[in-house]
Amino acid sequence: MALNTAAHPYLLLIFLLTFCPVENTWAKQEERLTAEDSDPRVLKWMMGSPPPEDKLIMQPQSNYFGFPKLRWSVCHIRELLPTKQVSRGLGNPHPFKYEIDPGIDSIQFRTPNENKEMSWRESLSANYTDGILILHRDKVVYEEYFGCLNELGKHAAMSMTKSITGLLAEILIAEGKLDDTKLVSSVVPELTASAFGSATVRQVMDMTTALNYSEDYSNPEADIWRYSKAASPLPKNIGYSGPDGYYQYLQTVNKSGEHGHAFGYKTINTDALGWIISRISQRSISDLLSEKIWRRIGAEQDAYMTVDGRGVPFAGGGLSASLRDLARLGLLMLNKGVINGERIFSESVVEQIIRGGDKAAFAKAGYSSLNGGSYRSMWWVLHNKHNAYTARGVHGQTIYIDPTAEMVIVRFASYPEAKNANIDPTSLPAYQAVAEYLLNKDVQQ
Repeated sequence: MALNTAAHPYLLLIFLLTFCPVENTWAKQEERLTAEDSDPRVLKWMMGSPPPEDKLIMQPQSNYFGFPKLRWSVCHIRELLPTKQVSRGLGNPHPFKYEIDPGIDSIQFRTPNENKEMSWRESLSANYTDGILILHRDKVVYEEYFGCLNELGKHAAMSMTKSITGLLAEILIAEGKLDDTKLVSSVVPELTASAFGSATVRQVMDMTTALNYSEDYSNPEADIWRYSKAASPLPKNIGYSGPDGYYQYLQTVNKSGEHGHAFGYKTINTDALGWIISRISQRSISDLLSEKIWRRIGAEQDAYMTVDGRGVPFAGGGLSASLRDLARLGLLMLNKGVINGERIFSESVVEQIIRGGDKAAFAKAGYSSLNGGSYRSMWWVLHNKHNAYTARGVHGQTIYIDPTAEMVIVRFASYPEAKNANIDPTSLPAYQAVAEYLLNKDVQQ
């Protein structure tokens, strides 16, 4: 598939921020560089004063999300696109306690697809990990950085942003400010004539809306490309007459089928939820995230979100943040709204999420690596023996929360292919193996 990214440089970013159902055609298995060989430091992307022409990854050259340039770009979104700050405020960060466990590197697990043994350390390279942190019982037991990332840096969270948007919605529900049983049209009248207007807020939150919207990236006429053109923060082409920005595009989406029947992962649901949240709170998603969470968790760094041409933050995938601060978010979820001894939001917020969504509706989407799972408030609920749930984003972004093991794993990655199903076989069993290792260690102590 050939993309006219020179004409529409934001297309590629939107394409890869979405949880793609197809493989990334820029990274064929047979010609792929290893994680070590594609390290941005090894390839010397953007090094020099100025960098050589063949090492530039900037506008108007716009294939910055093609592999291996992807491995630099995920840590430098703010240099490529306009963004809005998610402020941590002026207080001192709250430091983590550390109890590093060197035994984690040698943990072994078996991959379900090839049925072979792999170590935890080997899995990090196999999955093109840029940064990974493990919390157990409120202590950091593992923290490593690779490639473009270090402890000072920020990394694109991709569609993990959706889970944070869903979390904000649940907080507003718990505060009595948002009613998830109401029709979207009663909250955002501008969406009345669109497919969203007849859906409930809950159906948007759980992505069981019936939308006439295609994310078939192989079809140049698919709706995803109109959406991407509308969302681009860069000047529109001469003669462009389509919608401008997320909000205008959402008003054009038509209905197909009945709401509530089946789960369908479509990023536009999250942007609709972002509009709902902003209308209720009278704040942008980035400002509300700062107010409700970032200023209250002892964050070390500001985060930021990409915006459209009208300054609306990308609720479906625009967040970039540090590894440790997303670990703080994971810890907040694990402790059901409490961090650093302070309650940030009601326990009911997390309880609503971990109860999960409609399993039958979810099964219709055919996620083979997530059999038995569900989707609730834009979180993936695994319903496994540890009751784990997760925020997920393309190319391997993960916040994995295991209540049974009292464990949080946060991973940033730049895997060459977008679809997480390609790396679930070397990720989900690895997370479970670490959880069991930590539980057994607790018993032995």
